[in-house]
Amino acid sequence: MNPRPADETDRAPLERLWLMFRHDLSAHSGVLPCADGTFRSDRLDTALTSPGWAPYVLECSDRPVGLALVRGLDEPTRVLSEFFVVAGARGRGIGQQAAQDVMALWPGVWEVAFQPGNTGAARFWRRVATAVAGGRWTEEQRPVPGRPDAAPDHWIRCDTGGAASPPDRPRR
Repeated sequence: MNPRPADETDRAPLERLWLMFRHDLSAHSGVLPCADGTFRSDRLDTALTSPGWAPYVLECSDRPVGLALVRGLDEPTRVLSEFFVVAGARGRGIGQQAAQDVMALWPGVWEVAFQPGNTGAARFWRRVATAVAGGRWTEEQRPVPGRPDAAPDHWIRCDTGGAASPPDRPRR
């Protein structure tokens, strides 16, 4: 299973995966859907259309099973902004391998955030950080911008080593 660079032709499956992702997160964030039953998707739109971002479809047996949105490609630190694997593909190492593969595409310093109440995400991201960076990772709490009512997010920062030339980007 490899992350595949996504573009506008992948919008429909990414939007469906996005709904599942935001639904899962709502258990930890308390965010409710919009009046039409969807969740805000501005980050997905930005990832598909803006420089400095790289969207990926995670596939297993030619089926979309997740997504990864990377931002900060034009910055010294990359951020795995959104990452999601459908429940049916969890627990088999697919997510960890996909996260490691995405990070390997852009060697250097990475950050990823998760909600403090999401204990599964905490275990997952600590395992990923250890796999890609050994002991070169830290964890800290940071306030959620614009959400003084929300518990601070936990941020993992890791160094996957060395800078490399960026991979070819999909045409937009």
